[in-house]
Amino acid sequence: MRHPRTRELLDYLDSQREALRIAFEKVPPALRERVPAPGCWSAAGVIEHLAMVEDGVNSRLKQRIQEACREGLGPELATDPVLPSLTLDHLFDRSTRFAAREAVCPTGLPSGAAWSALKRAGDAVRETLMAGDGLALGTLTIPHPRFGAQSAYYFFAFVGAHERRHAAQLDEIADKLSRNG
Repeated sequence: MRHPRTRELLDYLDSQREALRIAFEKVPPALRERVPAPGCWSAAGVIEHLAMVEDGVNSRLKQRIQEACREGLGPELATDPVLPSLTLDHLFDRSTRFAAREAVCPTGLPSGAAWSALKRAGDAVRETLMAGDGLALGTLTIPHPRFGAQSAYYFFAFVGAHERRHAAQLDEIADKLSRNG
């Protein structure tokens, strides 16, 4: 049986991935590589970006959890929901734009390959979360380049919140492409 916080985060990741999938499928397959406007990413580019970010987040989480385990990380004693304690709302506001680092900018993967990369990255994040099941992940901090040091729980939730942010972007792309043909 999974720890309640692990289950909560797995459910959150799954719900955000489903919303992302629905938004991605609103973009017609023949238009998924098309950039809707100058300076924008295509739908495939959005998915590729998410895959690259999730790979990076997972690497940091996996490394930090392994280090903490070697140092004797104890069990998670809290069972209350963790999501309400995390500040993620700033990620949902699409009026605030963030410039992605070059390392996580799309390279031009076709949409199918980008989705496959995202699936692999998301599966790896879930595996890392399950490997840390029952451990005091709230005591682990990891630096974030924009938001400062955050708990491991924040980073697992960040993956889902980041997908939610980009699901809204995919909705915008679908709307622009449908208007522009």
